[in-house]
Amino acid sequence: MDELVILQDTEKSGNVRCLACAHKCLIPIDKTGICGVRKNEKGKLHLLVYGRVVSRHVDPIEKKPLFHFLPHTQTFSIGTVGCNFKCDFCQNHDISHFREFYGNKILGERLEPKQIVQNAIKSKCQSISYTYNEPTILIEFIKDIAKLAKRKKLKNIMVTNGFLSPESFNFIKNYIDAMNIDIKSFSEEFYSRLCKAKLKPVLDTIKRAHNAGIHLEITTLIIPGENDNLEELTKIAKFIASVDKNIPWHISRFFPHHKLMYRPMTPMVTMQKAYDIGKKYLKNVYMGNV
Repeated sequence: MDELVILQDTEKSGNVRCLACAHKCLIPIDKTGICGVRKNEKGKLHLLVYGRVVSRHVDPIEKKPLFHFLPHTQTFSIGTVGCNFKCDFCQNHDISHFREFYGNKILGERLEPKQIVQNAIKSKCQSISYTYNEPTILIEFIKDIAKLAKRKKLKNIMVTNGFLSPESFNFIKNYIDAMNIDIKSFSEEFYSRLCKAKLKPVLDTIKRAHNAGIHLEITTLIIPGENDNLEELTKIAKFIASVDKNIPWHISRFFPHHKLMYRPMTPMVTMQKAYDIGKKYLKNVYMGNV
């Protein structure tokens, strides 16, 4: 089953402009956007992963990571295949870059929004987290789940790369209670080379989320030789503080993965330097993967 997508503009040529993320892909008939899951079928965009959950788990909310939102509770985590980034260091590349492994096959257990909410309640979770792959690309599916979840007094969480378009942010903002957003680097060159994306839309989403009253925490994976210089880490900390010095910053240790096997794990001395920088500007800084 797939669902007709709401966030789209159809052009006279039959091409469709997808509005889910900041790429705003122009998609020809019978093709998908960068994410691989939003497909132009006869001039209308369809979400191929609607109701197709490839991963679901009950997690401690601290694993998202969220340390200042519903602490010591469990969250029902779900994800599909596909992603709008192509990160060379992706830890879930088997599902996010699924086409490299499975071609055009859409994987996943068939679960309707109602079933997902029921599973969350049955698992005694207080929230649902949209995670594992990038939730922005399945934003219509998330909204349908989140509407039902709110009625059952469950909170909704997005763990995201932050590459939402203004249209998708406005589409979902009233249904999301918390976000953990990655700032992968403070360099446009890094985003272009290692993620095939851009930094600015991420920073814009962080500002929008804060202005909308959504609980916000930030994560940065520190990769030796890529984004670990002290000047860049200072820029990240200063940016977060410029939005709100109370926003928690999670600095995460890198381990060799995917296409960056040649990079070493982050030395603890680097982690400590990043922590010390963060504490100069922010109230809440945490080290992860240590």
